[in-house]
Amino acid sequence: MASHKHHEHLEKIKDAVKNSKELSDEEKSNTLKHIEEWIAEDKASGALYEELTNITAKIEPILAELGLI
Repeated sequence: MASHKHHEHLEKIKDAVKNSKELSDEEKSNTLKHIEEWIAEDKASGALYEELTNITAKIEPILAELGLI
Protein backbone atom coordinates (compact mmCIF):
# COMPACT_ATOMS: atom_id res chain seq x y z
CA MET A 1 0.00 0.00 0.00
CA ALA A 2 2.80 2.46 0.86
CA SER A 3 4.38 1.74 -2.50
CA HIS A 4 1.13 2.73 -4.21
CA LYS A 5 1.06 6.01 -2.25
CA HIS A 6 4.66 6.78 -3.23
CA HIS A 7 3.81 6.07 -6.85
CA GLU A 8 0.88 8.51 -6.64
CA HIS A 9 3.21 11.17 -5.22
CA LEU A 10 5.72 10.55 -7.99
CA GLU A 11 3.01 10.94 -10.62
CA LYS A 12 1.93 14.24 -9.02
CA ILE A 13 5.53 15.42 -9.08
CA LYS A 14 5.91 14.41 -12.74
CA ASP A 15 2.80 16.38 -13.70
CA ALA A 16 3.92 19.42 -11.73
CA VAL A 17 7.40 19.29 -13.26
CA LYS A 18 5.99 19.00 -16.79
CA ASN A 19 3.75 22.03 -16.18
CA SER A 20 6.33 24.12 -14.32
CA LYS A 21 7.13 27.53 -15.69
CA GLU A 22 10.09 27.89 -13.31
CA LEU A 23 12.11 24.93 -14.59
CA SER A 24 14.12 25.00 -17.81
CA ASP A 25 13.58 22.25 -20.38
CA GLU A 26 16.88 20.70 -19.30
CA GLU A 27 15.87 20.75 -15.61
CA LYS A 28 12.51 19.21 -16.51
CA SER A 29 14.16 16.50 -18.58
CA ASN A 30 16.72 15.63 -15.89
CA THR A 31 14.07 15.63 -13.17
CA LEU A 32 11.65 13.46 -15.15
CA LYS A 33 14.43 11.01 -15.99
CA HIS A 34 15.24 10.60 -12.29
CA ILE A 35 11.59 10.19 -11.39
CA GLU A 36 11.15 7.46 -14.00
CA GLU A 37 14.20 5.65 -12.66
CA TRP A 38 12.86 5.85 -9.13
CA ILE A 39 9.42 4.65 -10.15
CA ALA A 40 11.03 1.67 -11.89
CA GLU A 41 13.14 0.91 -8.83
CA ASP A 42 10.36 1.76 -6.35
CA LYS A 43 12.63 3.72 -4.06
CA ALA A 44 11.53 5.66 -0.98
CA SER A 45 10.12 9.11 -1.69
CA GLY A 46 12.27 10.86 0.94
CA ALA A 47 15.47 9.92 -0.84
CA LEU A 48 13.94 10.94 -4.17
CA TYR A 49 13.10 14.41 -2.89
CA GLU A 50 16.68 14.87 -1.74
CA GLU A 51 17.97 13.73 -5.13
CA LEU A 52 15.60 16.06 -6.97
CA THR A 53 16.65 19.04 -4.89
CA ASN A 54 20.24 18.25 -5.82
CA ILE A 55 19.27 18.72 -9.47
CA THR A 56 17.68 22.10 -8.85
CA ALA A 57 16.54 23.99 -5.76
CA LYS A 58 13.58 25.20 -7.83
CA ILE A 59 11.89 21.83 -7.28
CA GLU A 60 11.32 22.51 -3.55
CA PRO A 61 8.50 25.04 -4.04
CA ILE A 62 6.79 22.61 -6.44
CA LEU A 63 6.96 19.78 -3.89
CA ALA A 64 5.76 22.11 -1.13
CA GLU A 65 2.85 23.31 -3.26
CA LEU A 66 1.83 19.68 -3.73
CA GLY A 67 1.99 19.15 0.02
CA LEU A 68 4.70 16.53 -0.31
CA ILE A 69 7.31 18.23 1.87
